[in-house]
Amino acid sequence: MNLDIRAGEFLAIVGGNGSGKTTLAKLFNGLLRPTAGTVTVGGRPASGRTVAQLARIVGYAFQNPDHQLFCSSVEEEIGFGPRNLGCTDAEVASRVEHAIEAMDLNHLRKQPPLSLRLGDRRRVSIASVIAMSPRVLILDEPTTGLDAAETKDLMAHICKLNREGSTIVLITHDMKLVAEYAARVVVVAQGRILLDSDPRGAFSDPEILRQSNLEP
Repeated sequence: MNLDIRAGEFLAIVGGNGSGKTTLAKLFNGLLRPTAGTVTVGGRPASGRTVAQLARIVGYAFQNPDHQLFCSSVEEEIGFGPRNLGCTDAEVASRVEHAIEAMDLNHLRKQPPLSLRLGDRRRVSIASVIAMSPRVLILDEPTTGLDAAETKDLMAHICKLNREGSTIVLITHDMKLVAEYAARVVVVAQGRILLDSDPRGAFSDPEILRQSNLEP
């Protein structure tokens, strides 16, 4: 597998269950390490750098937000990452405010994250990653379980981050989401890249879709 992701892109990684999408993405920030080959982040090999060091560049929002949430309030949750990166109290407060504003969470800042509805929990989990100011944001199935209105609201926030310069890597089974928002699509099957194209090119190749168990 050979893949370059460029700064400022909005990239979707798609494929059937077990195709290697999440495994690939977890290599980007050291949650997994390659058994062969090289992963380069920001022009430097990822090997030798800790997950905490890579988290300053590549943020990862898990498929299940409940795997990330554990603090007693939304603002405490969002501040946990930058505090553990060694930020000063003033910088933590500044980053928390930025992330709360980015994900429109001000009205929920004192609430326990795990008491919120799913759409809000997803926004909190993404805000907690944004607070670490990564240049790349990986979103693993961010709209699973959300209704159409919640999905549109979440993606509006994500698109704003992209316009402001963040690189977005979207892992999803939702082809409508890919068609509406992604500028580039990488189709993965059995740990290999079948296609690297724009959405129109990806969805116009029925054989690639068949091989990757995707429906147009």
